[in-house]
Amino acid sequence: QVQLMESGGGSVQAGGSLRLSCVASGYNSSRECLGWFRQASGKEREAVATIDSYGSTSYADSVKGRFTISKDNTKNTMYLQMNSLKPEHTAMYYCGTCNKVSWGPGTQVTVSS
Repeated sequence: QVQLMESGGGSVQAGGSLRLSCVASGYNSSRECLGWFRQASGKEREAVATIDSYGSTSYADSVKGRFTISKDNTKNTMYLQMNSLKPEHTAMYYCGTCNKVSWGPGTQVTVSS
């Protein structure tokens, strides 16, 4: 059974940085396309960044140049480095498979001005 678990969220001031981690268990995540998604209060969940089995990445326009997605296949772990954070980045961040079948429980990111 696929299990995903995020960590690394927290509260930071605008301009700060956070690194989110997502540990995958129950399968070989290196063969999967995985992504980071976020859902702000009152809004729909949206894709932030994805990384496929070849390591190719894609980003939402709103985070290009600020966020970096990566993965360590030896640790079955995916990361999201978030720099120059803004209050509008405040949301619950989820890791999930690109086909949106499996999700982690989420980790809250709060950016204050």
